[in-house]
Amino acid sequence: MSRRTAFALFVAVAAGCSSLPPAPPKAATPHYEYQIGPGDQLEINVWRNPELSARVPVRPDGRVTSPLIEDLVAVGKTPAELGREVEERLKKYIRDPTVTVLVNQFVGNSQHQVRVVGQAARPAALPYRQGMTLLDVMITVGGITEFASGNRAVLIRQAEGNKQYRVRLTDLLKNGDVTANVEVVPGDVVMIPEGMF
Repeated sequence: MSRRTAFALFVAVAAGCSSLPPAPPKAATPHYEYQIGPGDQLEINVWRNPELSARVPVRPDGRVTSPLIEDLVAVGKTPAELGREVEERLKKYIRDPTVTVLVNQFVGNSQHQVRVVGQAARPAALPYRQGMTLLDVMITVGGITEFASGNRAVLIRQAEGNKQYRVRLTDLLKNGDVTANVEVVPGDVVMIPEGMF
């Protein structure tokens, strides 16, 4: 999402948050598979060939390089898919390679992140994980600032064509109202406006 688009959404949120639906419907993410993104740190393990195993970063161009393999596209693939591709490349050098790819540090691509902007203590883009809720997101960003108008916050669901839902962060974080907790999905943006003084 560009800065211009984010600003336009923020203005729209501030202007019309009272007419938004009260909360998003229960998320339908029955089986989420993480897709590798730029900046992720991968561990490529080649069974019985430790000299071919390596810890590698996913470069900004979405590629990785490991022993005997150069410039393999990793972005957008699951760790298992990347493992099968590494096996195919290694078949030229060793018989029946077995490769496991682990993601040690997650960044994820933008479609697989949940972003928090505005009056969060630490606005951030977070890698999505299955079953993630609004409370999980807010704990990670350190809650809301003292200037936040938490009950006027908006969740923008890109998976539904940027549909906006009102979320009640003050009720959730300050009053312990668990009914204000909702599931988030990859691509969600939580916008927290400043309160009126």
